[in-house]
Amino acid sequence: MKRFGIVALAILLAAGASGPALGQAPLESELALITPVSKFIHDSALKAFADYAKEKWNVTVKVSAIPAGTPVAYGRIVEWKGKPEVDIFWGGESALFEKLAEQKLLQKVEISRAAWEAIPASIGKPRPIPLKDKDGFWVGTALEPYGLVYHPKKIQRLGIPEPKEWDDLLNPKLKGEVAQCAPTRSSSSNATYEVILSMYGEDKGWEWLRKLAANTGHFTARSRDVPTVVAKGEYSAGFAVPSYMAFEEKLAGFELKFVAPKNAFVTPEPMAILAGARNPKAARAFIEFLLSERGQKVFMERGLFPITPMYKVQGPPGSPAELAVEFTGGVRSYFEREVSNVYDEDVAQKRSDSVKQKFRSDIESTWKKP
Repeated sequence: MKRFGIVALAILLAAGASGPALGQAPLESELALITPVSKFIHDSALKAFADYAKEKWNVTVKVSAIPAGTPVAYGRIVEWKGKPEVDIFWGGESALFEKLAEQKLLQKVEISRAAWEAIPASIGKPRPIPLKDKDGFWVGTALEPYGLVYHPKKIQRLGIPEPKEWDDLLNPKLKGEVAQCAPTRSSSSNATYEVILSMYGEDKGWEWLRKLAANTGHFTARSRDVPTVVAKGEYSAGFAVPSYMAFEEKLAGFELKFVAPKNAFVTPEPMAILAGARNPKAARAFIEFLLSERGQKVFMERGLFPITPMYKVQGPPGSPAELAVEFTGGVRSYFEREVSNVYDEDVAQKRSDSVKQKFRSDIESTWKKP
């Protein structure tokens, strides 16, 4: 009995020494997010994180995503009222993240200091684009321009130069040949509408957008569909297309070109942890993983750019990373070039609703397919 007691005591002492490590997992076994970021990106990011969690902590994390356009995702988060069905909101305009923070629907990111400080506060002139929230409620994950796509053979058949700037889409020969998504359904479209309004002013800006509508042959249900219909040759050009969505079509073998005109908005693809999230440890671990070199490579091989100057898009000859560099005109890092930005975060946040209302009244209600 005495010997049994000594053995039992040793077991208890060993358990006591390792109890916290055994009793408290470093992260939860589930992670869910809601996002406008396409399946092409979020599936790859979630899978890479699940593999990493298994390697590092021997934890099997069940990952899932609810795909939703940014305005829809924002609306659902508001409806959940602090009892969210997911842990993370990822992608879209940072103005909406600011609005969620004001409503106390986000919790602070609270990742490691090194990961946080590796990301600069902003990028671009004359209007700096914030890359992380000054109060710590959201952080950027990758840089991505919203530009134009076009089908080179269709453009050639129309007898017009390949589009390089916004005004090129107003060419009369492109009547009925442009595809876009409504700003009520797409954050990339909404942000690009803001760019046009900031470049030309309210009156001339809306006049420009009405001219674009006159050349528009199709308003897609999702922003993701814009490069698809152009890649298939159904339309000649697309407006307000995120770079990686166009690159996905290129990887699929379609003949498609992308260009980011002057003042094209560059999004940091913000990410935030929702207030009341059931898996906050897994959410923080996911964010830190995405900001690591391994996580950034997931993005760089899919047409996105690093959120930190520490990394550049590069890979072996013929690799997806090198193809992405060629596809986006030789860009390896947005920190190595001048980023021209006129998008005003405060103005965008204040007039977000009015832009959507004016779109419905001035364009949507009067638009007829050419």
